[in-house]
Amino acid sequence: MYDMIIIGGGPAGLSAAVAAQGRGKQVLVISNPAEHNPLSKAPVIHNYLGLPGRSGRALMEEFTRHALDMGAELRTGRVLTVMNMGESFCLTVGSDVYECKKLILAGGISRGSKYPGEEALVGHGVSYCATCDGMLYRKRAVVVIGRAKDAPLEANYLAQIGCQVTYVSPSAPAGLDSAIPAVRAGRLEIVGEGSVSGVKADGAVIPCEGVFILRETVAPNDLLPELALEDGYIRVNRSMETNLPGIYAAGDCTGKPLQISKAVGEGLIAAQAAAEAIEAETQQKA
Repeated sequence: MYDMIIIGGGPAGLSAAVAAQGRGKQVLVISNPAEHNPLSKAPVIHNYLGLPGRSGRALMEEFTRHALDMGAELRTGRVLTVMNMGESFCLTVGSDVYECKKLILAGGISRGSKYPGEEALVGHGVSYCATCDGMLYRKRAVVVIGRAKDAPLEANYLAQIGCQVTYVSPSAPAGLDSAIPAVRAGRLEIVGEGSVSGVKADGAVIPCEGVFILRETVAPNDLLPELALEDGYIRVNRSMETNLPGIYAAGDCTGKPLQISKAVGEGLIAAQAAAEAIEAETQQKA
């Protein structure tokens, strides 16, 4: 079991990893590939104290190296589910499961807006995890909405376990099994009364019983429906605690300004608060 798992490998997440490792805690950082982080695409950064004129990619490389040198573990992947086990949390990343005492959300902001009908039908045919829910749809028609690079592989998996898959995306998918029908569409809507009955793709309805929406990132309140938001951002207190015990948040996901300095500072605060909570709980049990 890890002391902390940090979702997000940007400035906030890596700052939290460095701070936690400095307190002697075992940390796992789970994130998309570094090159997918918006900071990596910035040609030059002028407003990060003491390091003006660096490219975003150079800063990300230094942040990552620092966290690794401190002993943090980094795993590339997308967190699909978070389960509260009482005194710990279990997270699934693909087919792997990880457990931690405290969780820090530092995944930035979700840049994919929801499709019409998506939110109302979550849990009633809308899923974000093929490996978690795929077996529920064996021999049944499903649509995979591919907005992540590994989405074709998950669609292939669904077909292999017996789902009748149709793949929908704005562009031609790379790596999709040629036996899976692929539909190119930009305007999508999830339709159904009480449960999913189809996906409307550029006006044409594709009948199905399940929809797997595979984005690069999953919004925090999709992972944790009871997470309190404020103006679309995760609500936190001065210790970066969310409304859910044992879960902290830092960086862009907590609100503006969306700046590196703010993210780094909040990552530090979140990790220190989580470390202090772990230490206090350990003393109580002694």
